[in-house]
Amino acid sequence: MQAIRDIVIVGGGTAGWMAAAALAKSVGTQQHRITLIESAEIGTVGVGESTIPPIQLFNKLLGIDEDEFVRETNATFKLGIQFVDWRQIGASYFHNFGLLGADLGTGISFIQYWLRWAQSGGDPDQLRFSAEALAARAGKFGRAPQSTDRKLPNVNYAFQFDASTYAAYLRRYSERRGVVRREGKVVGVRQNGDTGDIEVVEMEDGSSIRGDFFVDCTGFRGLLIEQVYKAEFEDWSHWLPNDRAAAVPAERMANPSPFTVAQAREAGWQWRIPLQHRTGNGYVFCSSYISDDEASSRLIDSLEGTALADPKVLRFKAGRRKAHWVKNCLALGLSSGFLEPLESTSIHLVQAAISKFLDYFPQREPDPILIDRFNDEMRFQYESIRDFIIAHYKVTEREDTEFWRYCKHMSIPDSLAEKIELFQLRGEVKPKWSDIFTEVSWFAILYGQGLVPAGYHPVADAMSEDDLELTLSRIRSAIRQRVDSLPSHADYIRSCCAAQPVTTAA
Repeated sequence: MQAIRDIVIVGGGTAGWMAAAALAKSVGTQQHRITLIESAEIGTVGVGESTIPPIQLFNKLLGIDEDEFVRETNATFKLGIQFVDWRQIGASYFHNFGLLGADLGTGISFIQYWLRWAQSGGDPDQLRFSAEALAARAGKFGRAPQSTDRKLPNVNYAFQFDASTYAAYLRRYSERRGVVRREGKVVGVRQNGDTGDIEVVEMEDGSSIRGDFFVDCTGFRGLLIEQVYKAEFEDWSHWLPNDRAAAVPAERMANPSPFTVAQAREAGWQWRIPLQHRTGNGYVFCSSYISDDEASSRLIDSLEGTALADPKVLRFKAGRRKAHWVKNCLALGLSSGFLEPLESTSIHLVQAAISKFLDYFPQREPDPILIDRFNDEMRFQYESIRDFIIAHYKVTEREDTEFWRYCKHMSIPDSLAEKIELFQLRGEVKPKWSDIFTEVSWFAILYGQGLVPAGYHPVADAMSEDDLELTLSRIRSAIRQRVDSLPSHADYIRSCCAAQPVTTAA
């Protein structure tokens, strides 16, 4: 069997150029030829303008300078997500990145000690023990260096950036390392008659490109994974009924907030993502309850600044391919599935698939065992994130519109029902080690949506009441000390990573 040498990425955009950059860095272009095919005539969705902290691992894999990355993508920093009107109209809570409190070294989460304290009359605002939440409230940010003092917590963060400039940045990175871009449209595919492997993609101009392995980044149509290999789509729209998103850029905020805002609306929710040069806005909605025109109108009416363009409406369906890797074809991004951007997981799912693929990178013919293991791990990633997003809709007190009545009373996956039941019992969900969302994230959402645990972990009772009060006081003081030392978010960007001013609205 011939060694894998020619890798062909079909489709550009965020997913395609993330794959190209990671492959160029990890497997190199000395022994492998990496070709990316994209057409300027085919628009990209520009998946994801907001991310979660693991993207820092991807940046480290590429070895890029973070300040340069922030400047080149007009990025801002992100400490979490503020949820408005989800539990009920007028209510608000914050999904903070990072830890709550500190690791007390007892084998159970700090949350359990806080629950014991709160249930005995302590402050019900758990976010006083989150450096990220307090910094977000104050509009502050700073890269806190790794501290040897356990009393000084780190500040965990992600980024909010322009997806189009991110793809362009990764293209420059990839081409400098030997990735070849081919302009044009793929109109046909030739497979090996014996194995069924893809051997050649045929171009509209009559040329053809041969490959040993193909990466499908062609978006919802799944040119290779679906049209060639019939991977099938697992529809989750009965749990996640939103099937449209109206998006529009608005003028920049004078002092961009270090967090994303997700505000529940009558038939979905609206995002606000502040960047250095503009503010991203969108209304994710269900077309069964509101029309495209009405959703677009509501979005424009609710903007905090002047719109820079007309709203564009994207259609989608929640779910995933039943197989993400088939024979010598790997699907990434929208080709592999779609989950609405409520928790900013679109780019993370691309990153996770790339990381797993590099771990399982085949030397020759892909091993069916590795393919099955990869598909099983990606299935878990999608399902665990799916459950986390569903929880935002299911655990609510809202019944003021038909959309919210449906969400509150809909059936949910057994895997989520078990987590909710355990949380109600003692404030934990026991996520698996490979689950991207930890106990802290689950607590932020379920507690924020109004689900108050009846009890807590019994090990939390082992600490005396005086020690508990003293420990919590010291942790809270250390967190406040760290946050007080931070500059404003806007000042921090100006000091080290401000993008060049944009001279036109386009």
